[in-house]
Amino acid sequence: MPGYVALLRAVNLGRHQRAGSEQLRTLGESVGLEHVQTLLASGNLIGRGPEGPTSSLERRLEEGVRKRLGFETSIVVRTASEWRALLAENPLRQVAVADPAHLLAVVLKSAPAPAEWESLARAVRGREVVRPGRRVAYVHYVDGVGTSRLTSAVIERALGTAGTARNWNTVRKIDELLGKIPA
Repeated sequence: MPGYVALLRAVNLGRHQRAGSEQLRTLGESVGLEHVQTLLASGNLIGRGPEGPTSSLERRLEEGVRKRLGFETSIVVRTASEWRALLAENPLRQVAVADPAHLLAVVLKSAPAPAEWESLARAVRGREVVRPGRRVAYVHYVDGVGTSRLTSAVIERALGTAGTARNWNTVRKIDELLGKIPA
């Protein structure tokens, strides 16, 4: 059974869309994942499950959130091999070492067209550095995320797809957990 990473968007930010680790593990198990683990309180699920399209697992998890947790959120799923490719293909490797907290992987539901990547490049108003990947945008928030005008809404609007971001420290920790899931 392959490993999967499921990233819930905008979970546990403020008073709304709250989901504890145990609730998320139960949610993962309810859709057929095994050895389910969570990381941090930001909606990161890691587990093994039957082979199949990640879009199907995304839909089942989103439906489970609606039914079990009572809110709606977008969920992006990657296989373990896709996650490892996301790490290996990082075009900002030096930033990953020097400033991992300000390097974000914006993991996308679908692959943007070249014109959409150009739209995102035009949307950058500060010193942010954006590089395209396969269904991922690598963004270095040189001056920090909190003050940037390059918000998730701007990114999604430019790219025409939903996504959810994790900083590079979290990206690496997810990879470590993937490696520890029993076969």
